[in-house]
Amino acid sequence: QVQLVESGGGLVQAGGSLRLSCAASGRTFSRYAMGWFRQTPGKEREFVAAINKSGGSTYYSDSVKGRFTISRDNAKNTVSLQMNSLKPEDTAVYYCAANSWATAAGMSVIRDMDYWGKGTLVTVSS
Repeated sequence: QVQLVESGGGLVQAGGSLRLSCAASGRTFSRYAMGWFRQTPGKEREFVAAINKSGGSTYYSDSVKGRFTISRDNAKNTVSLQMNSLKPEDTAVYYCAANSWATAAGMSVIRDMDYWGKGTLVTVSS
């Protein structure tokens, strides 16, 4: 079993920045494409960003493109999400996910992930 632990969530004002991190256990981190998803009450969990196994390809939802940046450090078993120009509508619980089959773009449509983190709350005030 691979454990995914998110961190970095918190309260930030609109227009501000926040950096989320996801730490993975084990020695097989580079075998997984990694993604970030978010969910608010009453809404289905939505795709935010993804990165392929090597880190050479990324994919973003239209709502965050140009504002968020996903990156990974396979030597440290971590994936990060740099969030800039935050908006109140970005408020959500953010989840880290891993998938051994998907490409970065594929992460945006595949729901069956190998592993999910427990989430970290991001609140953007207006």
